[in-house]
Amino acid sequence: MNIITRTGFQRQQIGLSETLVIFMGVVLFFLPGDYRHLGIQIVAMIIFALSLDLAMGYGGIESLGHAVFFGIGGYAAALFALRVSSDPLLGLASAAGSAALAAAIFGPLVLRAKGVTQVILTIAVAAVVLQFATTARWLTGGDDGLAGYSVGPIFGLFPFDFTGRVGFIYAGTIAILTFLLCRQIVNSSFGLTIRGIRENDLRMRLLGVAVFLRRLTLFVISGAIAGVAGGILAQTVGVAATDSLSFSVSGNVLVMLVIGGMGRLTGAIVGALVFMVLSDRAAAIDPFNWLFVLGVFLILIVRFMPDGVALMLDRIELRVWGRKQPR
Repeated sequence: MNIITRTGFQRQQIGLSETLVIFMGVVLFFLPGDYRHLGIQIVAMIIFALSLDLAMGYGGIESLGHAVFFGIGGYAAALFALRVSSDPLLGLASAAGSAALAAAIFGPLVLRAKGVTQVILTIAVAAVVLQFATTARWLTGGDDGLAGYSVGPIFGLFPFDFTGRVGFIYAGTIAILTFLLCRQIVNSSFGLTIRGIRENDLRMRLLGVAVFLRRLTLFVISGAIAGVAGGILAQTVGVAATDSLSFSVSGNVLVMLVIGGMGRLTGAIVGALVFMVLSDRAAAIDPFNWLFVLGVFLILIVRFMPDGVALMLDRIELRVWGRKQPR
């Protein structure tokens, strides 16, 4: 019931989770270039995590192949820069459009199934797309990927620099807009309907809701946002490769949601931030055993914070300030 009675004033409050993310963003911006490039990757993964949270956390669409849309977005942005225009915003639009089209094509296949069958279908779709990207060298460059393209200045005024400042601001701005869009979606009547479908799709059908169409719409929106994440990474890194379509990418973003808390937009943000920073630091300290460190951390999260880090921050906020922010 709480999700229906939230007020617009409450939704605009800044909570502990948002404060932490803003603080980390400012810190990364003023650190040396290598950390700023890490910050760009974190921002891209935040957008990617938001896209999966929309589909899985709010819509109940179970997926282990969401990297399909992330990778397609990256390839679309790279191809657009190579063959059409170096304009970054148009390239990002092509990334979103291509991923949305892919989601519209694969959606009817995936959404007809439920549970384990749905998960297997998403893995199968991802495997097919990855195989195509690997063999279609004429389009994707195969295992070598696409490189050698340049991205023009933003609005023709702000060129991407090697220090990553412009890229970080560019990615961060897109991430903020994406978060606001996702928040608007989940707090709209459409978002409430989607959550109702997740809880009891039969009841929603009896109420006259076009369940399949609503879920397909959400799946397409989620795919488009994932494409934006992939497009940003391809534009700022300068490479689009088959790695972006791999199962490990899909698995990583799911782990981010588990860490942060699924079905909470701030959870997607915090989870992506924690996962990326921890992975980077663990790999820097011990390149051979960093996955062990990450695995132990994930076990501790699931054991002691099963609802995610974001909910823990909410509880701290409630104890300290006596209020809890709706997410």
